Amino acid sequence: MAQKENKTNPNGSVDSRTTLLEVTDLKMHFPIRKGFLRRVVGHVKAVDGVSFSIQKGDTFGLVGESGCGKTTTGRCVMRLLDPTDGQIVYYDREEGPIHIESLEPTEMRVFRRDMQIMFQDPYASLNPRLTLRQIVGEPLIINKVASGKELDDRVAELLRSVGLSPEYMNRYPHAFSGGQRQRIGLARALALNPEFIVADEPVSALDVSVQAQVLNLIKDLQEEFGLTYLFIAHNMSVIKHSCDHVAVMYVGRIVEVAETKELFRNPLHPYTEALLSAIPNPDPRQRKSRIILEGDVPNPARPPSGCYFHPRCAYAKEICSQESPPLQEYAPGHSAACHFAKELSLTGVL
Repeated sequence: MAQKENKTNPNGSVDSRTTLLEVTDLKMHFPIRKGFLRRVVGHVKAVDGVSFSIQKGDTFGLVGESGCGKTTTGRCVMRLLDPTDGQIVYYDREEGPIHIESLEPTEMRVFRRDMQIMFQDPYASLNPRLTLRQIVGEPLIINKVASGKELDDRVAELLRSVGLSPEYMNRYPHAFSGGQRQRIGLARALALNPEFIVADEPVSALDVSVQAQVLNLIKDLQEEFGLTYLFIAHNMSVIKHSCDHVAVMYVGRIVEVAETKELFRNPLHPYTEALLSAIPNPDPRQRKSRIILEGDVPNPARPPSGCYFHPRCAYAKEICSQESPPLQEYAPGHSAACHFAKELSLTGVL
């Protein structure tokens, strides 16, 4: 069976001016149940009104501390979790706008060929009882794309594309290192020739020496296959290297969105400034002042009033504890949720 064609321009380049995915006011609230009758006594607001859009051919980064809702957002986009509220619109070239949040399970199964995911832990995301041929070929078999000799040829092609030898097809995951396992996961994600991939912290579980190799491979495959990424990470250095645009999340909300270079050079939110200050300086002769945030990340089941960041913010004033700042655009393509974004002069790293 013929493989699905890449959705690219006639000259082979992806039209980056076209919106591929648009998320509007996305919410994912997990119920808290107590007592013998398991009554709902509250909700954990893991994702609380997130909005962003991703252009075709771009890498859009979601960054923030652990527990801020990045992975939950990615899983909602993939419909691995059914969101509580909000819209997730995928703009398909042939079908037009598709509301992912309202698709039936049978419809979603067909649509998943266009959307795939790379999981964070390469040791847990691969079935230890399956060989590489079975792991990478499983999506092809389930979707009745290939079988027999054609399946083996396709698996061999996918393994070569991620830098692995086809001779490894009969080996099991335990025979590979973490970096090689992540390459296997990437090969599986590419099996159905998708257009969009959610990369959920794809290098956080890898050694630093291997991270650059995997990141460069992800970027090379994007150019080769015309991919669009939602790239989830907590490492600002990885975001700087990999992403075209970035959104900063804090306790289930986006507090700043901008092009990567603009955000690193001119942050508008104090939380972004604190994250940037944690990036290590490779020059030992230059001392860098790091911003240490006091206190703990708020409980998403009982977030503070007003701006969620105000209990830890050095610039907070009375209004910050009373009113929640909206996400506003202060420069073309650069938005922030801070009452004093215009007044503060924050330190970037570029």
